[in-house]
Amino acid sequence: MSLWYSTELFNAIGGDMTRPMTATGVSIDSRTLQKGDLFFAIHGENGDGHDYIADALANGASGIVMHRQGPNAWTHWHQTIPDGTAAFFVTDTTLALRRLGKAGRDRMSGKLAAVTGSVGKTSTKEMLRLILAASGKTAAAAASYNNHLGVPLTLSRIPRDAKFAVAEIGMNNRGEIAILGRIAQPHVAIVTAIAPVHIGNLGSLAAIAEEKASLLKYIFTEKAMEEGEEDKPGIAILPADTEFRIAFHRASPFGRKIWFGESADADARLLDYAPDATGSTVRAIVAGREVSFRLGAPGKHMALNAIAALAAAVEMGADLDKGLAALADFTALPGRGARQSLLGGAATLIDESYNASSASVRAALSVLGTEKGRRIVVLGDMLELGDFGPSEHAGLADSVAASADVLFTCGPLMRHLYEAVPANLRGAHATDSAELASIVAAAVQPGDVVLIKGSNGSRMNRVVQALLASGEVSRT
Repeated sequence: MSLWYSTELFNAIGGDMTRPMTATGVSIDSRTLQKGDLFFAIHGENGDGHDYIADALANGASGIVMHRQGPNAWTHWHQTIPDGTAAFFVTDTTLALRRLGKAGRDRMSGKLAAVTGSVGKTSTKEMLRLILAASGKTAAAAASYNNHLGVPLTLSRIPRDAKFAVAEIGMNNRGEIAILGRIAQPHVAIVTAIAPVHIGNLGSLAAIAEEKASLLKYIFTEKAMEEGEEDKPGIAILPADTEFRIAFHRASPFGRKIWFGESADADARLLDYAPDATGSTVRAIVAGREVSFRLGAPGKHMALNAIAALAAAVEMGADLDKGLAALADFTALPGRGARQSLLGGAATLIDESYNASSASVRAALSVLGTEKGRRIVVLGDMLELGDFGPSEHAGLADSVAASADVLFTCGPLMRHLYEAVPANLRGAHATDSAELASIVAAAVQPGDVVLIKGSNGSRMNRVVQALLASGEVSRT
């Protein structure tokens, strides 16, 4: 079944079309493009997609969406595009992608959930995808596609017969969630947590809460639409253990809210959490029922995210019992808690290298603290904290001391943490991850459990790769 036909594409994105075409997928990256995909030549901070049109066609693109005007457009077209190629000429390819994403959302007859929050978005999205897939055809991005390109790309890829879909929505600055929420129009919205992520850009936790809460203004309900109340908000799944409930009430004063967490007044409540080497057993109240389930990843923060995902799935019409069973298959994602064996199975790596904030570092340390053996934590700078940077890093000292035996750090901000912990915990500090990688690789011994975490810009994956290259490894 084709994902998009020519008429649908033309009605969605406009522009000038060279000839009719169909697309079985949508892509903005010529390297990962699949045969039959429609390729959008995006001009952005990572380069100009027009430079890769020939590569996209060589990899089997069914057509191209490209700028009508600009310094490269006509040159690329006349010099690199074969005659007869299907193409759309538009004023702005990014805007065209956004329009196609909206069209994908508008034609969907199933239910869509959107996940935002300071931490835990991608893991929660993956849990919800598993839960919903047990009850019907479900669409969700394979990666963390949560920005101005990723969200419309996710929506544009929703199959026309999908029963459920999940979109992840992130932000770096004020106003970005509203733009994406207006496109996504979710039936159910999840806010995982409010934490000092991007606080350097927004200025305060209150401002972060207000930005996350803005998603609630765009929740869609079929009943509201049928009654002509297009602006009536729907269902939100929100963290009960937050000081910013008022921000959610202001954003959606009349919408139905389901609070999740550990507090006694939570609607979806964690009752008991028992971790082990490969995951955890969770007891909770969900949709008015006391339930127990197996979660294939350790961490109380993971259990809380699973409860939020279950609550959302029930509101979307999914079967709760099937969803509970599905969570046993959830495993932590690469860069977000995935485990690998080191030294032929004699040591363990916990890979949290994709991103970091003070909240997510503490959550990861709580998992490390339950491990047996020498517990090593390797941390790179947490970025986009502005003037809060030094205090946010130094403030992790107590959590490190409670959960780790050795600390390795890199970056100018992590220097504050390194100097704040007791001297007996200090392994080494380096200027960057490239310098630290060999130091950590040489220090790991049999019996060690190594946690690696840092903001993506700190490139802590270099340390992960150095450890993986240092001896026999296997996924656990």
